[in-house]
Amino acid sequence: MNYLIVGASSGLGRDLAYIFAKNSHNLILISRDERDTLALKTDIENKFNSKVSIDVVDCSSSEKVKTYIKSNFANLKDIDGVLFPIGMIFDDDTVQNDISKTNDLIQANYGVVAHFVSEMSKIFKQKNNGTIVGFGSVSAYLGRDLNTTYAASKRALDSFFESLAFGNIKTNIKVQFYVLGYLDSNLTFGRKLFLPKGSTEKLAKIVYKNINKK
Repeated sequence: MNYLIVGASSGLGRDLAYIFAKNSHNLILISRDERDTLALKTDIENKFNSKVSIDVVDCSSSEKVKTYIKSNFANLKDIDGVLFPIGMIFDDDTVQNDISKTNDLIQANYGVVAHFVSEMSKIFKQKNNGTIVGFGSVSAYLGRDLNTTYAASKRALDSFFESLAFGNIKTNIKVQFYVLGYLDSNLTFGRKLFLPKGSTEKLAKIVYKNINKK
């Protein structure tokens, strides 16, 4: 089977790529970091029986995302599932953000997922099959003076996936949404946290185990 991973170059996205490749699935990996994603592709193809292609897309830009989807729609028709371990965070994300920073955060943490799901849903509805996996955050449920736009975007993502799930109750399209705490990833690197960090490798195994469930 073929899976699309949006935000695949590091952290959870990287571990998801490894676990799906280990189980002989073909992958399209999307990130804005060409060097790391190319190294990931090379390593996977050396270790596993999996075909990997990569696409470099700046997912903080809605126009670039739209252009990518339009240009690659034919290639996406063979995708059986799409996963969105994508996110962006700024240390000084407050209600006083400038407009460009706010827009980047909204796009990277919510908009890009909504754009992709809109198009992939068309493909999955034609096949009456497919899996869509989103990842939220516990920060979405309690407003704070920091990570303001990040948390708001993740709250919007939660609502979006809830609607997506309700809209597919009578279909064979599987909608899954994981609400995550702090993970041991690049987003929390160097941060002083009150809670222990979760393992992205362990989480990737849980996601793979559940991939065919509603």
